[in-house]
Amino acid sequence: TFFVQSTLSKINDKFRKINRMSPVFFKDTLVVGNAHDGLLAYNLKSNNIKWRQNITFGVEASAATINDRLFVGSNNGKVYSINMNSGEIIWSFDAKNEVVAEPLIDDGILYFISGGQSLFALDASDGHQLWVYNHQDTANLMTIRGGSKPSISNGVIYAGFSDGSLVSLNAKTGTSVWEITLNRNTRFKDIDSSPIVEGDFIYVNSFDDRVYCLAKDKGDIIWSAELGGASSINLLFDKVYVSSSRGELAALNKKNGSLIWKIETKNGVFTEASQIDDLIVVGESRGSLMFLNPEDGKVISSFEPGRGVFSKPSVRGDQVYFISGESNLYGIEAKYTKKSSINYLK
Repeated sequence: TFFVQSTLSKINDKFRKINRMSPVFFKDTLVVGNAHDGLLAYNLKSNNIKWRQNITFGVEASAATINDRLFVGSNNGKVYSINMNSGEIIWSFDAKNEVVAEPLIDDGILYFISGGQSLFALDASDGHQLWVYNHQDTANLMTIRGGSKPSISNGVIYAGFSDGSLVSLNAKTGTSVWEITLNRNTRFKDIDSSPIVEGDFIYVNSFDDRVYCLAKDKGDIIWSAELGGASSINLLFDKVYVSSSRGELAALNKKNGSLIWKIETKNGVFTEASQIDDLIVVGESRGSLMFLNPEDGKVISSFEPGRGVFSKPSVRGDQVYFISGESNLYGIEAKYTKKSSINYLK
């Protein structure tokens, strides 16, 4: 590692919370949040803290950015617009429920799902509400803690909900286009992953059930595969990479969902995968950060941070940044040649 820093404003002597936020970048600034006390920014040239913004009950969700603005939800039920240069809060919006799902920003509108299963659309400039879509009451359902980041394509929003529904809405008005219930037969029905749109298709992961490929226009199921989890899938190297709630990471054929390879971990579950050069980089929730061959899943190298990795690793050139379960921010400079494993530069 070339960089490691505690993100906590004071020593945590209580229980650990889940740190899911992927670090984000703006020029030479890196911003990350922890689930205990809020956000902080580092100058990547000096590795010094640039600013800190304390937020009650912390930040668990990943953030959306545009220019020098960061948009992020919090465990206290508020969504914030923050200047990434100064840490100044520009506006906040009270969603009345914790927000542990990453927001989406598109065409000046911020979309996010609250813990109350409401999908909000806000004017990103000042935070005023444009519309809200209230999904059915899920109070009687057994659900896992999480939420789906919405996706958008051609003016239509796609989002998953805790009752196993995938919903498409008009992005300007919030009116329903179509809705399908995917996960029907399991105890936990949640769709907490972000629907990934590519061409005419949507790819989405559902907890404890299956991975689905659907037609974007009507929601018809094209194929499904027996995996299922809370993490979003990723389309890399022309394959579908998905982690399951059973501790599996798999590569699937994008056209028909057939299995190409699968690996398993005894160290919790895998995070959403990222790409660095010709490798897949992924974390284990109770283990290591791992670098894998995308063709066969073979482990090229790994790094043990202690207390695991819950967030999707963020890649910038040949550098990988992530927050560990102990709320420590790590930076790894990784150089790889096919003749050797990852070399970590001090």
